[in-house]
Amino acid sequence: MTKLRLQENRGMNSLLEGQETERLYYRKVLASDFNDWLPFHQEPLSSQFWDGLPIDPEVACREQFNRAFERYEQGLGGMNALICKNEGVLIGLCGLLVQEVDEVRELEIGYSILPQYWQQGYAFEAAQKCKQYAFSQRWASHLISIIHIDNIPSQRVALKNGMLLEKTTTYKNNPVHIFGINT
Repeated sequence: MTKLRLQENRGMNSLLEGQETERLYYRKVLASDFNDWLPFHQEPLSSQFWDGLPIDPEVACREQFNRAFERYEQGLGGMNALICKNEGVLIGLCGLLVQEVDEVRELEIGYSILPQYWQQGYAFEAAQKCKQYAFSQRWASHLISIIHIDNIPSQRVALKNGMLLEKTTTYKNNPVHIFGINT
């Protein structure tokens, strides 16, 4: 039986649409974002830590977009498009996702940044806003990030966001660390 760690089923539509940080604006992912996001999947380093993704970048991107739209429709949270305020362009995806890990349903902070914007603090800025917003809306009293055990850059983002390593497990046939934080 699945345990539920979300607050009374809150957080199920946990989008940050319209929210902002100093450098970023959040909105829903649009079908028209496909070509702007495709370079993420064309960069081999973007998926080096995750087994089971399609090899063809266009197929991988299409699957990611289809899943994002499914999440929106099913009320399972989802990735937001991160728009750089200065440039007005898509630089990444970040959001709160309802996930089930080891039979526990939780709210995950997920983040991916286009390669040309790596190492500029965008992942942390976006993830921090997700954490703050989820807690302020009382969508959950505990948040997680699911990160491959070899993905050190994403682990650093989680740690900087105040999360601690809670356990190591298998998720979608990948060895992962579960980082978590309580309100």
